[in-house]
Amino acid sequence: MAIPISRAARITRTAISPRLAIRIFVNGLVDTSYNVGLMDTPKATSNDENLPGSPFLGKKIGNFSDSWTVRWISTTGSTNDDLVTAGRKGAPDRLVLVADHQSAGRGRLDRTWEAPHGANLLVSLLLRSVPQFPHALTHAVALAAQSACLQVMLKAGVEVAVELKWPNDLLADGRKLAGILSAAGPLGTSVNSAGESCQTPQFVVVGLGLNVAWAPREAACLSEFADNTDVDRDAVLGLLLKEMDVLLALDQTQLHERYRVNLSTLQRDIRVELPQNKFLEGRAVDVDVDGRLVVEDSQGARSSLDIGDIVHLR
Repeated sequence: MAIPISRAARITRTAISPRLAIRIFVNGLVDTSYNVGLMDTPKATSNDENLPGSPFLGKKIGNFSDSWTVRWISTTGSTNDDLVTAGRKGAPDRLVLVADHQSAGRGRLDRTWEAPHGANLLVSLLLRSVPQFPHALTHAVALAAQSACLQVMLKAGVEVAVELKWPNDLLADGRKLAGILSAAGPLGTSVNSAGESCQTPQFVVVGLGLNVAWAPREAACLSEFADNTDVDRDAVLGLLLKEMDVLLALDQTQLHERYRVNLSTLQRDIRVELPQNKFLEGRAVDVDVDGRLVVEDSQGARSSLDIGDIVHLR
């Protein structure tokens, strides 16, 4: 049975590295005003005594890993915005917010994205244990989502490649299945693995939009690969959080290597559409520790890219 679509969904192909996305967001928060970077859109309201300063009450839901606090709300403007606000006011580490609908969901470069109520997995994770390279947390969520989707398909008895496209899109059968957007809190001082003082965000929020029962045109959703049967969003989230427990136990080098191994963009010919109507064609040969894609052109010259529309040529 088709799911009614109340509004057109809009998605973007523009890619921006997690490092740049977090840097842009942090730079937008240097002002002490807590309203900087937050949209004037509906948010879940009510106070929650268990979550200091949280702008939402929501409903606490169980059956997940004990290391996560998972809360659900029917509708909000943006789960990322809600958790950024909550994080700045003291909300705890590993807080997860799930919504049935977002009226102001965003993709990269602030493009809007909206899905029918209750159709897809719309979730954000607040993480306070921020490594020297914060984008590693975004990579972890992408890898966990990839693992969860593969497990769902395996259970359904189908074999479909779920690919990780730079920087953090998931593709199924070559079509977009999920997108990820990260945001960061204000900078704080921490000590890196070498014992050196460095500036890292006090927390990072990573949002995931995963097409479960509905997808916009030319995209993919999980249910179509599971014989169009209902796919339990809670089950998908449970698999994702279980895999996050494993990934967050890795050190940054191990996590980066796991990301590189699973990144389908590497060793492929690609076209990168850059700002100001420029483009670059070449082979994606690596992704550096900052999350930048390294592209080698036909002359052997290499470029490290923070941003661009990526098209897999073959």
